[in-house]
Amino acid sequence: MTAKEQVPRRRIESRWPVGLAIVAAVILLSVLPRTLRLAPVWLTSIVGFAVLVPMAAVALTAGKAKWLRAERIITLLVVVFGILAALTTLTNLIAAMVKGSVELSGAQLLASGIAVWVSNVLIFSLLYWHMDRGGPESRVNDASRRPDWLFPQEGAPTEHVRPEWRPAFVDYLFLGYSTATAFSTTDVLPLTARAKLLMMLESSISLVTMVVVASRAINILGS
Repeated sequence: MTAKEQVPRRRIESRWPVGLAIVAAVILLSVLPRTLRLAPVWLTSIVGFAVLVPMAAVALTAGKAKWLRAERIITLLVVVFGILAALTTLTNLIAAMVKGSVELSGAQLLASGIAVWVSNVLIFSLLYWHMDRGGPESRVNDASRRPDWLFPQEGAPTEHVRPEWRPAFVDYLFLGYSTATAFSTTDVLPLTARAKLLMMLESSISLVTMVVVASRAINILGS
């Protein structure tokens, strides 16, 4: 066996759940009323789907370093755009309610609030997945990186957790969902300052969306 054949193949994490989350976020941000959007639908679609190209390349090339770097950079840019889009939409929603805009009905307010809330969960889940312990490939290949979150499986008895368990995207999706619904930590413990600040930001967006926008929309619908 040659030295080249002895080099272990880099393991990569499946990208299809992440791709579905990105597509869902793009659709949600695109169906918002025109007056509430940060950018036109075509720009939102381009920004969102741009990250799918390096993700597909990572899967097809078994995680070549150049595609991993491209995926990380584009993903972070998409996350920043998504957070700005959610904040802009939320600001426009509140402004429309304060001014008593007749352009938006109660149903539109409620649908927009739900879209912002769900896209908020998906965007922050994507960010958590990409930043914790250096990213997905660092985790599955056991690279030595300090964790941002501590998951309950890591302290559970070995008979209750599969061997070599590592957090995957669904675990970060649950973290994002729990942060947006409970406004606090549930079973996952944040360990770093940046993890706590990001969870605070996600909780704040979710809180304003659910308490202010959704309650106002329900009042309009019930009147």
